[in-house]
Amino acid sequence: MAINPSKIPGDFEVIESGPTAQRGQSLIQADPGAAPFKLVVDPNVRQALRRALIDLIEFHDEALAEHVAEGKLALDSYKEYIELFARSLKETMESREGVAYLLRSAGFDVPAEEINLRPELRWKRGVGAFGSSLI
Repeated sequence: MAINPSKIPGDFEVIESGPTAQRGQSLIQADPGAAPFKLVVDPNVRQALRRALIDLIEFHDEALAEHVAEGKLALDSYKEYIELFARSLKETMESREGVAYLLRSAGFDVPAEEINLRPELRWKRGVGAFGSSLI
């Protein structure tokens, strides 16, 4: 994504900038198999999961924006919009339906009652680099 320089200073427009490789250095590696998980998780599963998460983010963003536009949801600031957006995603990902959506997107059909909403992080050596939450 890039900023359109023809806009008034302070305004911006989100535009497609092409493949990741053309954007230069990125936190997301262009090769799904180039990350540390390449030996543990199938790159195709990771790619399907990434696509499902992007679709979910877009759905939540569009739904919230539609509610605001229709006057069904009042907002005081962009900060509040982002907080509501994060809450919406969090609540979805904490539900069996949300996890089931990700599982189906990655090619797994798991009955809802078998979905573990509180999986334990089992670090191999000591506490993980990101603590107990990966963040």
